[in-house]
Formats: sequence, C-alpha cells, structure tokens
Amino acid sequence: MMGESREYMTLPEENGSINISEEVIAAIAVGAVREVEGVSGMMTNVSGSVADLVTKTAQKGLRGVKIDLSGTEMTLDVYLTVQYGHPIPEVAENAQKAVAAAVEAMTGCSVGAVNIHVGGVTLG
Repeated sequence: MMGESREYMTLPEENGSINISEEVIAAIAVGAVREVEGVSGMMTNVSGSVADLVTKTAQKGLRGVKIDLSGTEMTLDVYLTVQYGHPIPEVAENAQKAVAAAVEAMTGCSVGAVNIHVGGVTLG
C-alpha cells in the first residue's frame, strides 16, 4: 500500500497509481476532528517525550496528527484538547469514528486504528 517514500500512500490503479501525501491525510483528519462536539483544538505544543511525534506534517502547520503507513492498514494518532464539561471517553470515541470515516471516504484506503491522545482540557 505504500510507495517508496514514507511521505506518500500509494494506491495502485489499472492505469497508473494514485499517490496521496501524508500531509493530505493529516488535513482530512484535522478537518474531521474539528467537527466533533467537545473537541476544543489540536495539540500544538508538543514537548518532552512526545517531541519525537512532531512530524514533517506538523511542521507545516498540521500539528496533532501522526500517521503510520507501514502496515497493510494505516494507523493515525491524533493529539487533541477537550472542552471542560464534555465526557472525554465520548468525545474521543466520536473523534475516532469521524477521523476513520473521513479518511476512508476521501482516500479509499482502510484505516486500521485511530488512537486519540487527550493532552489537555480547555476551560471556558
């Protein structure tokens, strides 16, 4: 499923191949997450042990999404903040479903897992 570069997901087609960059996949994921009630934002300040999760995608302004294309299905790690008063498990589950549905619908590729990392709660 993956081309020679880790930055692209390759879909072999009859008349050639379709290459979708990780940046595009991350943008789809961010767009889906922003529509979920209770999500206040993406994690933009990654520090400490999470510093290695800042990918090339994050440096281009799409922080908060890490994509692994190494298996047969892609895995996405999404780092977000939740608005105070919203049940975190419910918000996280809705975010998982939204990201998986949007990425599968727009890329035609199956999503194996969406791991949600809640890194903060915003008040007010």
